[in-house]
Amino acid sequence: MMKTLQLRIQVNAYSTETELSAPEQTLLERAREATYQAYAPYSRFHVGAAVLLDDGTIFTANNQENAAFPSGSCAEQSAIFWIGANHPERKILSIAVVARPGDDRIFKPVSPCGACRQALLEYEHRQKQPIRLLMLQPGGGVLAMNAIADLLPVKFDADDLFDRA
Repeated sequence: MMKTLQLRIQVNAYSTETELSAPEQTLLERAREATYQAYAPYSRFHVGAAVLLDDGTIFTANNQENAAFPSGSCAEQSAIFWIGANHPERKILSIAVVARPGDDRIFKPVSPCGACRQALLEYEHRQKQPIRLLMLQPGGGVLAMNAIADLLPVKFDADDLFDRA
């Protein structure tokens, strides 16, 4: 018998960035700054990510394109893979993602692509602790999700690879 299941996620919408904690405001600012170091000569879509670790350290990264598309790297993956390789003992508390098209100084709302969502989900699963995601929202303000798993409600993770019974 067919049943309809309803999935629910929670997204917090803040009218302004000033409603966020000081560390989260800093995280968004650092993500904005990271867009200026992006290497995006093909798409001209500069993405910055800033990651807050459990020791208070913030790491930033940006997208790095390649003429042999899709050999480049998204900002989110650049950040978390570097952290995983260099600080595997640290937990990621939150990540902010922003974009800046062209040479504009105007930032655009953007959410992680599918590949980045899966990569972030892997780190969330690995550390057994949610990662908070901050994104700008259209018209201003900030959207915050308290877990990456909310981006992929019907997810695939390491638990699906092995029979845990």
